Amino acid sequence: MIQCKRVYEQAGPDDGYRVLVDKLWPRGLKKTDLVYDEWCKALTPSNELRKAFHSETIDFTAFSKAYREELAKHADEGVRLATLARRQTVTLLFAAKNTEQNHALILADWLRHL
Repeated sequence: MIQCKRVYEQAGPDDGYRVLVDKLWPRGLKKTDLVYDEWCKALTPSNELRKAFHSETIDFTAFSKAYREELAKHADEGVRLATLARRQTVTLLFAAKNTEQNHALILADWLRHL
């Protein structure tokens, strides 16, 4: 099972293996305060793509398409996490305020289809 959760939410017993999937460390959070098992920068959007989305140069649909193309280049890392998710819960941690349109949701969907 793969689920997504904001880094600012309390860690829970059902979170399983917690993976930070942001390129940058979340603002206002000390590294010692976040409960996580891994920081997977390999599966985060490129700086260029992230900046284009946050500046609203591209919309979510274009961002999603471009991000999936980037993810395809890191299939080995994706397969590793997808395999782990078949054995236990994997929680993808993200800092974005928008919980309905963010890269972690795209990543979770991509991982479920590997």
